[in-house]
Amino acid sequence: MVLTFAASDPTGGAGMQADVLTLASLGCHPLSVVTAITVQDTAGVEGVLPIDAEWVADQARALLEDMPVAAFKLGMMGSVEVIAAIAEVIADYPDIPVVLDPVLASGRGDQFADEEMIEAMIGLLLPQTTLLTPNSLEARRLMQEIGAAGDEAHHEQGLAECAHRLINAGCEYVLVTGTHEGTPQVINTLYGSHGTVRTDRWDRLPGSYHGSGCTLASAIAAHFASGVNVAEAVMAAQEYTWRTLAAGFRPGMGQFIPDRLFWSREDDDEADDETDET
Repeated sequence: MVLTFAASDPTGGAGMQADVLTLASLGCHPLSVVTAITVQDTAGVEGVLPIDAEWVADQARALLEDMPVAAFKLGMMGSVEVIAAIAEVIADYPDIPVVLDPVLASGRGDQFADEEMIEAMIGLLLPQTTLLTPNSLEARRLMQEIGAAGDEAHHEQGLAECAHRLINAGCEYVLVTGTHEGTPQVINTLYGSHGTVRTDRWDRLPGSYHGSGCTLASAIAAHFASGVNVAEAVMAAQEYTWRTLAAGFRPGMGQFIPDRLFWSREDDDEADDETDET
């Protein structure tokens, strides 16, 4: 079982709903703690209402005292108080791996975390994080808050420095995703305390996607829960995420949404083909 802390997204594209769909699709039973309620559609976010921090802590502790949890996944948290509450809860379970997706802004640019929240994330959560999954923009923003500006003149060198600083701030591994970079392929790089662990390149798909980061982080947490090591979990989660994006659909007037249940539709297609042949 994986316990996810995230904001509710009524579109089902990102946030709590994305986590639950991803975890279930990969064979995990999802446990969920709502950190905030949002008003949004596929085009962007119009409002965020953080849940009271005591309610967040109470949700989590009720679950943890009842059921065994194999991994934590942290998404958008909504307030400094919620960040502090989550940090206090997971500190009581140091043997459970933590995947932190530092959701700082939406794809449209709606800001989800102010300077105070980022400082709390760095100070309270990074030292407890097994794997941090920022995109390149988030990695640079976090490093700026740490107080060391990286060399952005060279893409790989700049992001490697970001990862190095973030690991020094406390997390064990950093997976920097390259969806926001101007490279022909999407380049995702996993860093550890001794440097680069693995680099993976993926065909860049057309369109803009809502919830790809949530999908990736949740998929990694699902593989952690299955006992897979970090490098293998990252690879398997990337492959799953890319396939959800390749099968993505556009339900509204905004971004595309990953199809986390793509495999079920592939099975349906194969069954239809077998029926036709019969």
